[in-house]
Amino acid sequence: MAQEFQQKADALVGALEKYGQGDYIGESISQLEHCLQAAHQAQKARARDELVIAALLHDIGQIIPLETTKEVRMNLRGSTENVGRVGHEAIGAAYLRSLGFSEAVCRLVNSHVAAKRYLTAVDPAYYDSLSSASQRSLAFQGGPFIGGDLRKFEEDSLRDEMVSLRLWDDAAKLEGIEATTPRATAYLEMIVAHLEKQENMKSR
Repeated sequence: MAQEFQQKADALVGALEKYGQGDYIGESISQLEHCLQAAHQAQKARARDELVIAALLHDIGQIIPLETTKEVRMNLRGSTENVGRVGHEAIGAAYLRSLGFSEAVCRLVNSHVAAKRYLTAVDPAYYDSLSSASQRSLAFQGGPFIGGDLRKFEEDSLRDEMVSLRLWDDAAKLEGIEATTPRATAYLEMIVAHLEKQENMKSR
């Protein structure tokens, strides 16, 4: 069983490294470096392991290969500019759930678009702090939350961690810091331990 978890972790990190080498949509760093920077920020903030893992894998739904017929990408109106895979947060959450990650990790991964919609609703200055690419994609993601959607997010037990993850996501776009940013393999042991823990909890 332990070998199975190691294989899953190796395959996941391998996919992140292999398919995350392309440009991070609208930004000046790769998707991989973006994910590594987000995870490193979570670690520096002494976040719990589930939140660190979610930070590392928050864009896995943007990275993993999908069948061409199922892949839909957002394009700016009147432009061929690509601003990302539609529903990548839900794709990523479902993928991680299928591998045995905890519901908390999956919900956190699924939240990073919702958290942007929440923050733009409650903090006018937040929108101005977003990169231009993130501002452009907001409209395709539904815009700022209002009404019931806003209340539902505010009342979520994971709200504070969702917001933290979003802020790390926003800040994880720096150039030239590869040498001081831990590589994906640094998280293998944490991922294996997490998967083992989930399996043990199911068997109790």
